[in-house]
Amino acid sequence: MHRHETPGDVRAIPAQLLDRGFRLLVLREFREVDQPPSLAWIQQYVLRDVHRVQRHGIFFGSTFLPEIMQWMSELLGRPSLHPPDYPASPAYRNKAWPSFLWHQENRVWDGDIQTVEWYADVVFVDQASFDAFIARWQDRLGGHEAEALRAAP
Repeated sequence: MHRHETPGDVRAIPAQLLDRGFRLLVLREFREVDQPPSLAWIQQYVLRDVHRVQRHGIFFGSTFLPEIMQWMSELLGRPSLHPPDYPASPAYRNKAWPSFLWHQENRVWDGDIQTVEWYADVVFVDQASFDAFIARWQDRLGGHEAEALRAAP
């Protein structure tokens, strides 16, 4: 498994498998004394970049890349559903879709550089959905560009 040896390395690394899910490094936050934090986006082939600007600043929500969203929608249905009385009642989250959680780990590099490694934890509701995802997208979770491009539909 590739592990970054320098803080400036932003190459993709393989996802860590979890129980019914995976943990993927997506962001590195540099923390220097008396300076605002700076961020490095880590290359990966499963989730969209987290740095989409929204009305109130930077949005750090996690969503799958478009081709994975399409595949997931075919497998699990739309990510949000409408109640029978929509629009009187708001749309709601499809509970069959995986949950996204943030996980952070502090890291100290040579030269006393300190970072916070930000991981997106993706946890599936059931084992069958997770197994289907792994069977289809395993190459992308490996963090290799050539394999990710071959796996694209």
